[in-house]
Amino acid sequence: MTGFSKGMRKLEVAVRWDPSPTGTAPTDLDIIAATFDARDPYGAPAYLVHFDSRSPDGTIFLNRDSTDGRGFGWDEVMTLEVDRLSERYGRVVVGVVIQQQPARRTFSGVLNPAMRVREGYTVLAEDDFTAVHDATAATIAEFIRNDSGEWVFHPGVHGFQEDPESFTRVMGRTHQA
Repeated sequence: MTGFSKGMRKLEVAVRWDPSPTGTAPTDLDIIAATFDARDPYGAPAYLVHFDSRSPDGTIFLNRDSTDGRGFGWDEVMTLEVDRLSERYGRVVVGVVIQQQPARRTFSGVLNPAMRVREGYTVLAEDDFTAVHDATAATIAEFIRNDSGEWVFHPGVHGFQEDPESFTRVMGRTHQA
């Protein structure tokens, strides 16, 4: 049946968390996507998509942004239309970073964090960040264009000890098994 496959087309990455207790600073998680050139898939990102930007061609965009986790259902939602992404790009890494103001916070200090990756109604991955509880950021999805031009999903949550700005520079590095 692989001859009939259209590959991945339109993906949704979503994050949710519960608001901070009354009287404490709000918790703000942000989804970030880094797109890499096919000729240098582990180099510097060609561009980033986050709460204040979108991809130059409109194929990756943030549908929903929350600064405090008070949304209904999924607080942050990003859409990736990988089937429309230029052949120039061969890899997309999606991560989540915790804003570190006014105090340093890790996933263990976030109330009920969760992530989901899906294509249409098919859930490809779900996680609660337990494995990276001491991290301040994490990559949660990797999409790689294979030799036939189809996008392949590589699941996995990998933690980082980075602030939001530093995270964007290192999130595309390979992970040690």
